[in-house]
Amino acid sequence: MAKKSKFYVVWKGKRPGIYDTWQDCKAAITGYKGAEYKSFATFDQAKKAYNGSYNDFKGKKKDETILSPIELLKIGQPNYHSIAVDAASSGNPGIMEYQGVDTKTGKILFKQGPFQQGTNNIGEFLAIVHGLAFLKKRNSDRIIYTDSRTAMSWVRKKTCNTKLPETPQNRALFSLIKRAVDWLNKNQYQTPIVKWETKAWGEIPADFGRK
Repeated sequence: MAKKSKFYVVWKGKRPGIYDTWQDCKAAITGYKGAEYKSFATFDQAKKAYNGSYNDFKGKKKDETILSPIELLKIGQPNYHSIAVDAASSGNPGIMEYQGVDTKTGKILFKQGPFQQGTNNIGEFLAIVHGLAFLKKRNSDRIIYTDSRTAMSWVRKKTCNTKLPETPQNRALFSLIKRAVDWLNKNQYQTPIVKWETKAWGEIPADFGRK
């Protein structure tokens, strides 16, 4: 099989998601006013971009995603007194699961799923909230690493701002979302939620490895 030369991220369009052909991407954005999309060289880059914001990549050239030695020095090393969380979704929506691991050892601390008709963003959101509850219950001062700016924003706003409709197939997932939002509104926490620097450190330790 020939290696894919490009992957296309559609943040805003008729059908947001990641596409491996320009034809599919074009079909997802044609006729949609204000569509936001961009191509990436690898699926990994596309996945991380989709979890972030279009504004983070708009107008950037490929070489701008490569960190200089000075930038790497400025970022430094991860704080290993932490847990890392991540989610994986086979499709958008699709079968979704999430987990939290010890950042240094990779030991799984919690794992949930698979859930029917979920999205990666929902999984990332649930993983962070699960991590917050996990650390609070243990009176731990560890921090949480995530590679999803979208999920970080949802947690700050104490809401899961998904456009995914609730269906009989994903009712259990939406029940978990409601519990997570309820937890955020009823609990206080001091745990820092920190963006994992993928370009400097590689894949987040909680990554499911689906490439």
